[in-house]
Amino acid sequence: MSALPPVLDRLDRDLDKSLERLFKLLRIKSISTDPAYAEECRKAAEWLVADLKTIGFEASVRDTPGHPMVVAHHDGPTPGARHVLFYGHYDVQPVDPLELWEDDPFDPAVKEREGMKVITGRGSSDDKGQLMLFVEACRAWKAEHGSLPCRITLLFEGEEESGSPSLKPFLDANKDELKAEFALVCDTDMWNPETPSICTSLRGLVGEEVTIKAANRDLHSGMYGGPAANPVRILAKILAAIHDDEARVTIPGFYDGVEETPSQVLQAWEKLGETAESFLGPIGLSQPAGEKGRSVLEMVWARPTAEFNGIYGGYTGKGFKTVIAAEASAKVSFRLVHKQNPEKIRAAFREFVEKRIPADCSVEFHPHGGSPAIQLSYDSPFLAKAKDALTDEWGSPAVMLGGGGSIPVVGDFRTYLGMESLLVGFALSDDRIHSPNEKYDLRSFHKGQRSWARILAALAN
Repeated sequence: MSALPPVLDRLDRDLDKSLERLFKLLRIKSISTDPAYAEECRKAAEWLVADLKTIGFEASVRDTPGHPMVVAHHDGPTPGARHVLFYGHYDVQPVDPLELWEDDPFDPAVKEREGMKVITGRGSSDDKGQLMLFVEACRAWKAEHGSLPCRITLLFEGEEESGSPSLKPFLDANKDELKAEFALVCDTDMWNPETPSICTSLRGLVGEEVTIKAANRDLHSGMYGGPAANPVRILAKILAAIHDDEARVTIPGFYDGVEETPSQVLQAWEKLGETAESFLGPIGLSQPAGEKGRSVLEMVWARPTAEFNGIYGGYTGKGFKTVIAAEASAKVSFRLVHKQNPEKIRAAFREFVEKRIPADCSVEFHPHGGSPAIQLSYDSPFLAKAKDALTDEWGSPAVMLGGGGSIPVVGDFRTYLGMESLLVGFALSDDRIHSPNEKYDLRSFHKGQRSWARILAALAN
């Protein structure tokens, strides 16, 4: 650990220079979802390659059918040094509506906001600012010691904000080059401005669209109401049957592979102080609607769900029309945890629905993607090292959090590269990512660099 202090001192001294570099990257309008900005995306990739080469990385722009990837490699201090893959993305969301921005989204600056110094601009938090934290940590290590503490591979994507269409084929085609001992992913948040966190789990996802068909045309409800099957009523009855009075999912086999969260983890979550009132109050609710006997954090981070995202059928326009619809549809999503199998969940849901369809009616299904949950072992040595490093930097014990949503790249790393991922991020919940006036806390930008330097030192040892 004696190698660490001069690296931290270098990061302190070079903060202004690191901001200048970040600003150059933030000025590039790398909006991946709009074809008009394709050249800007390439420009961002080329800028990163040029910057990484100044640190000593063997870096290159890799073409894909979409926007390019950036791949870079740097040897460790010894042939047997630990090998890690670091992932980030250089593309950003569109800035519309532009009139809601207080400043030019591509003219970054450090400004005072609510008593805090923040970096303004699109991509400042998601994900250029976070990506550069790790790059700056590497730069400081190299400047002080002439080498990096670990063997490092970098993968910077240019399509994360547009669905990552090129990522899976790229990982599959380059798995021998990209495979490392584990991955580091920086696209997550802190618990609060004073408390660092590590995301140890991400829920998986299964999306299904179901359509129930009855008569061969819409029917007059006065002439046919009663004898004719009503697909809206059939659909509503099926959806209502998916949950019992305890809000548990009733689909047979749904909880196969679902494990109970260790008691010590639940106790740590309880100490965070999140209550049903604090969680639901800001959105105008007060009563938890999920599984009875579970805290809101456990529900979001460690329990599976079945939710209805849209229901439609019959006349939904203004006024009133007495019609029995010929068909009715619903969009249903399942958030998965632990070892739940997405395809088994999909099959079980379809069987659950099919058993409840009248003989003279029919049902059609349309899948909308599926991915397994990600769960890092709570006794992982990598997790323990990163947690200690973060705690040393921030002075507050790092919290192990769960992720209620999904980060597909983490599952892709497991599928194509056979690697687990350590998710450490330094964004804040109020950074307005994907919205006008995106910002990134300057203190987080500084201490995030120092945190990655500490984590690299810990992993090397």
